[in-house]
Parts: sequence; C-alpha cells; structure tokens
Amino acid sequence: MRKTAYPNLFKPKQFGGMRLKNRITMAPLYLGYAGQGGKVSELLIEHYRLMARSGAALIVVENAGITPAGCGSPRTIRCDSDRYIGGLSKLAAAIRDNQSRASLQINHAGRFAGTAEPVSASAVSAFKRTPRPLLKKEITTIQKQFARAAQRAKKAGFDAVELHGGTGYLLSQFVSPRTNKRTDIYGGAIENRIRFPVEVLKRVKDLVGGFPVGYRFLADEWLPDGLKLSESKVLAKALSENGAAYLSVMGGTYESFFLPGVVQKSRKPGYMVSLAHAIKKEVRVPVITAGRISTPARAEAILRDNKADFIGLARMLWVDPQWPRKARQGKDRSIIKCSPKCNACMELVMQGKPAFCPQWAKEKRAEFRRLFR
Repeated sequence: MRKTAYPNLFKPKQFGGMRLKNRITMAPLYLGYAGQGGKVSELLIEHYRLMARSGAALIVVENAGITPAGCGSPRTIRCDSDRYIGGLSKLAAAIRDNQSRASLQINHAGRFAGTAEPVSASAVSAFKRTPRPLLKKEITTIQKQFARAAQRAKKAGFDAVELHGGTGYLLSQFVSPRTNKRTDIYGGAIENRIRFPVEVLKRVKDLVGGFPVGYRFLADEWLPDGLKLSESKVLAKALSENGAAYLSVMGGTYESFFLPGVVQKSRKPGYMVSLAHAIKKEVRVPVITAGRISTPARAEAILRDNKADFIGLARMLWVDPQWPRKARQGKDRSIIKCSPKCNACMELVMQGKPAFCPQWAKEKRAEFRRLFR
C-alpha cells in the first residue's frame, strides 16, 4: 500500500468491538433525502452509496425517528415500525457493500418535532411553540421506543446505532438546565437531569446485547442559560461507564446556531475540537470530533495531538466524496472545500427541499433531482 503523509488518519482502530479501517467517519447530516412518510428513497440510497465509496471507515445515517410524534419533518427517516426494516436493510447494504461500516442514528426531536403537540422535559417554548411536559409513564414508553428502534437497526444489518443526544433534541432537553425545569427525579441537579439519557442507553443495551451503541453528545449549547461543558462532563462519564461505544461530540442547538457569535465561531476550522478534547479527558471510550475540518493536515494534527480518536466529516464529505481518497493519495489541493460563507444547502433544507451543493457538476445535481420523490 502506498505510504501516506497522514499516518494517524489512515491507521485502523477498534471501535465498539469492530475494526475501522481508518479514522474518518461521516458525521450525521440531515439533507431531506428520505421519501414521504420516512421511507428509504432511491435518492437516500444513492447518497449513502456515494458516501461509502469515499473510503470513510464509518457512515452514520442521520436522525431516524423512533416514533411519528418525535420526527422533525415529513422527510425524516423512520424506524418506529418493522415495516421500515426492508428499506433500512437496502440502505445498510448500500453502505456495507462499499466497504464502510454503517451506523443508524435514532432520535426523538422533542420540542422540535413537527407534530401538533410536541413534548419535552418541561413546558419551555421554542420558536413560538410550547411543548407539553412528559409524564413519567411516557418517559418509560419513549425509552422502550428507543430500544425497539435500535433492535430494528440491528435486524436491518447496521453495524451500530447512535443515540441522538445533540442539536437540542429530546435527550439533551432533559440534560439542559434551560429546558428542564422538572422537580421530580428527572429534574434539578445535573445527576437527575442526566437520568433519562442514561436510562435510554441502558434499556437499549439490555435489548440489543453486545451491539455497539454510540451517542451524539451535546457538550455545550452556546447559550447564556444553557448546558455548559462543566455539567456535560458528568453525562459523558456516566455514558462511558454504562457502555456507550463512543461519543460523537458537538456544540450548539437550533436556538444558538444562527446567533451572530455562533455563526462566526462555526466559520472557523475545527471549531468544535476543543469540546471533544475536553470530553476525551473524562472518558475511556473513543471520541469523534467534527466541525469544519476541511483539510487532511488539520485532521492529522487533531489525531496526532490526541484531541480526538476519530474525525467526523459531514458537509466536507458531502461536497467532495473523494476527500479521503485524495488525502491518502496526497492530492490535498484538489479537494473541493465547503465554503464557510455558503449555506445554500441548509437554506434548501429549511424550505423543505432536498439539499444540493452549488459546487456540484450540473449532471450530478440533475441526477439527484431526478431521484428525489
């Protein structure tokens, strides 16, 4: 095999009981490619087939809903019923047939769900909508829904599952002092606020056994009254001690992403690496970092300096699926980079349309539009 300038980036490593061929993962990225009703579409399969062909070791499929009431949009992938296993099996196969490992991220959007009556830890409004606080029996039901969704992912042929505790969704809504005002065993001190996600992890692992269960981890909400790193470290330790296969660390939520200060922060290369580094010091499981890691040299430095164990590429890989291959071959200058000032893809998603990159060739954009249903 040809010698690479980035030995750490292309060094294999054990991960949740499985061997990953390198340190590159595709971080979960919602693009609105699912079919109506959350079915796996031709476009979704083609998208993830391209991502797997990139050479990344692990592909994390984004944001599959564990219940219709917890889906963020009509184009959210669903895994709340056995009738979705067939489509999910085709999706997992498209990834694995191209020599990548496949993980399915499962989620309940909580107060960000696109339902008539959103629920959350407490009645804290978001975007002019006020969720209903969950009853204790409903909390137990949702824990079971997470576990059954994970079991379906396993049956569908995925190599792992990832609990979505990031972006301000339901799991993180219980952890955050901003959104959790409860006075029962799930509220108050941080030890109580982490109870729900830890119980979800335990229940999932009880059902799927040794199947790897990772966690998308919100380290800091970047809001004045939100979750801070000092408290999220408590959750990180608890997840590590209770069998999480890895932590995929991020910062920010839908309520902070578009604040001027956060927008400026997010334009800086590796803007979430410091969060991952801080969490890595607290746990004994692999940590994934992401956040505009646009060059192989930057990725290599992060791994070399032990700030994270794996690199998560989202839009960087979507814009140029050849990123890993170009890095291995020393063709860094030919990598097509995602512009920090362009947000065209996310603007389309917010309009309920499928995301396309302005830098793609016309033929590729036309093919993706043809496949969109």
